[in-house]
Amino acid sequence: MKDILARAAKIELLIFDVDGVLTDGSLFLGDDGQEYKAFNSRDGHGIKMLQNSGVRCAIITGRTSRVVEHRMRNLGIELVYQGQDNKLEGFAHLMEKTGLDPDQVAYVGDDLVDLPVMRKVGLAIAVQDAHPWVVRHAHWQTPSGGGRGAAREVCEMIMEARGVLQEELESYL
Repeated sequence: MKDILARAAKIELLIFDVDGVLTDGSLFLGDDGQEYKAFNSRDGHGIKMLQNSGVRCAIITGRTSRVVEHRMRNLGIELVYQGQDNKLEGFAHLMEKTGLDPDQVAYVGDDLVDLPVMRKVGLAIAVQDAHPWVVRHAHWQTPSGGGRGAAREVCEMIMEARGVLQEELESYL
C-alpha cells in the first residue's frame, strides 16, 4: 500500500470511466430510446471534495449520453470525452490540454476497453467488480464496486496520500 500512496500523492488529474465505474454498469433504456443511469450521490460528493482539494477530474467513456453531460456539469467536471471508441485518443488530448505527465494522472476503469489508458497512467485503479484482466493490470483495486462507493474510495485515498483528507473532513464540523 505504501507504493500506492506514493503514486497517489503525485496525482493532479483523476480520470473516470462512466459505465461500471460511476454507475454499476446497468443501462436503463426507455421505449423512446432515452437512456437512464443511476449515479451514487456519495461518489459525487467525493469527486467534489477531491476537486476542492486541487485535483482535477475528467471523464473518458465509450458511450455518449446526455445524462452524463448533465451529471458532469452538476459535479463541475469540464473535461468530458464521450463516444471514445479508442480511449487513448481522449487520453492524448487530455495530456496535451493539461500539460501533465502521465505519472500525475490516475485512471479508474472496470473493463477491457479501459486497459490501454490504465497502462499509460501513474496510478491505474480497478473497481472491486472489474473484469479479472483489468484487476490484474491495476495498481490498486477499490473495496467497493462501480456505482457503489468506488469513486468515493478513490477520491479519499488520493486526498489521504496528498495529506489533505483530514482537513477536508474537518471542514464539515
